[in-house]
Amino acid sequence: MTFVSYDVALLAPVSLEHLEDGSEVCRKQGRVAFGSRAWEVFRKLDALRNGLPVEVFIYASHDPHVHKLAVSWKGLYVGHVESDNGAHPMGMRFRPPSTGKYHEDNHGYWAVFWEVESLRRLQEDQCIPTGRFWGLEKPKSYGRNFVPEGPILIRYPMG
Repeated sequence: MTFVSYDVALLAPVSLEHLEDGSEVCRKQGRVAFGSRAWEVFRKLDALRNGLPVEVFIYASHDPHVHKLAVSWKGLYVGHVESDNGAHPMGMRFRPPSTGKYHEDNHGYWAVFWEVESLRRLQEDQCIPTGRFWGLEKPKSYGRNFVPEGPILIRYPMG
């Protein structure tokens, strides 16, 4: 059984092609790494999570089949690593192969790589509208037309 912190959670957009390829990497390697330039979000998250994994709720961007704003993927955030001149320090071992199509995706663009275990696509009836989420330090939910444009610390959704 994995213990998870319920003090904080993460809401993040990831391109659908990277999620689909990343789920296979996660299955084979035990985790997958996604790039970000929002290093301060991940440093704060690591300070708040007390060494425990936290739930990550993922909005699949660039999905031509989805016409509603909803989280359709989920996983456990287990930490982040600093980039090595923009690349993951372990090369492509934990990266979705689809990122290889984009030169900058593995060569100089990202500040950090956030790592996820147990990545999975949610069933249709498990998807959560993005507007239902509350920012960690926000007085109310984001609202129904909310599109996450980067990783955001959120309150763990209850119920």
